[in-house]
Amino acid sequence: MRIATASTYDSSIANMQQRQQDLADAQMRLTSGKRVLQASDDPGAAARAERALAGSEKAVASQRALQASRSAMTQAESALGDAVGLLQSSRDGLVAAGNATYTAAERQGLAAQLQQYRDQLLQIANAQDGAGRYLFAGQGADGAPFVDTSPPTGAVVFNGVAGELGSSASELLPLTVDGSYAWMSAPTGNGVFVTEAVISNGSATIDAGQVVDPTALQDLRYDIVFDAAGTSYSIQRLDPVSATPLAPPDPPSPYSSGQPIVVDGMSVTVSGTPAGGDSFRITPSRTELSVFKVLDQAIAALQNPLASSTQIAQGVATGLRDLDAVLGRMQSARSAAGDALNRIDRIEDRNAADQLAHQVERSDAEDLDMVQAISEFQNKQSGYDAVLKTYGMVQRLSLFQYLA
Repeated sequence: MRIATASTYDSSIANMQQRQQDLADAQMRLTSGKRVLQASDDPGAAARAERALAGSEKAVASQRALQASRSAMTQAESALGDAVGLLQSSRDGLVAAGNATYTAAERQGLAAQLQQYRDQLLQIANAQDGAGRYLFAGQGADGAPFVDTSPPTGAVVFNGVAGELGSSASELLPLTVDGSYAWMSAPTGNGVFVTEAVISNGSATIDAGQVVDPTALQDLRYDIVFDAAGTSYSIQRLDPVSATPLAPPDPPSPYSSGQPIVVDGMSVTVSGTPAGGDSFRITPSRTELSVFKVLDQAIAALQNPLASSTQIAQGVATGLRDLDAVLGRMQSARSAAGDALNRIDRIEDRNAADQLAHQVERSDAEDLDMVQAISEFQNKQSGYDAVLKTYGMVQRLSLFQYLA
């Protein structure tokens, strides 16, 4: 077979150009560190790398949500800690107010101190995070979630929406705290029923009571009414809403100071000397006790210069009972914020592990084995050098070289 000189030249040039292209590709992969530079290089590996990249980006977005939730819960936990401290200081002041040697002026001084604590608690309840979001607005509020309406009603109302805002992460994480739960809905009384003095002209007071038989409890109102001499009492059962008597009063029972009065699974103790017609009431507990209402009632009781020692004692006992209830609710909300922070830590660890796994998966799919790539580059370089040398030799194999 006859091979033309031009064909030999063309074949050598084509081989040299291919070697040069292979060398350039190897050099590009070395400088980029990537084995797959475009999808056509390895479609399967490119698809794996794309899935891994999407998973890694999702982990990054989740990390941002985690950081937002961590910031909000850290601030909320700190604010609730401050609120717990103020409530404990309020309790100490109320305990001091129960001292029988205190004068009306001294009790009014304690009332002024409680008022300062109340004002500080209102500021904490309307605290904001760094983004301008109210920490205790629940699912949202048009403005400050807690509004002091005094005057005219003399109460703090919650204008937010009960619940929590959550972050859009792989796992729902709180960005706010349910302010209604933390500040406005502690259980009244002892958590099961509420005792109060309705008419108290004597020196008798009633304690918070306790449950002695849970199976006997009924959702009723009970009025403990003393006779004209204050030596015996009868119990009237009524509907808790309409106050309609449900049955005739129980027969009178002799009264003894400090002796428990047991009715339908509940035990309460009246101490002191009641006056004729004095009345005490037991009603079912409701989750409607607010921090501000408790302090307002305690302040009003201490500011009354005409209050008798019995009224002061009853007011202090009631205030301490209610303060313990809102303090327990506040500590529960603070614990929930702490639990959220612990959960964020665990989720963050899992998120970091997922992100690392996606990065490893992407690296396995598209990254270059540098040792192997350098070896291949050197081989291609040697091959290209050989092509250049052989091309030079082929060029000299011409009849004109000999005729010359």
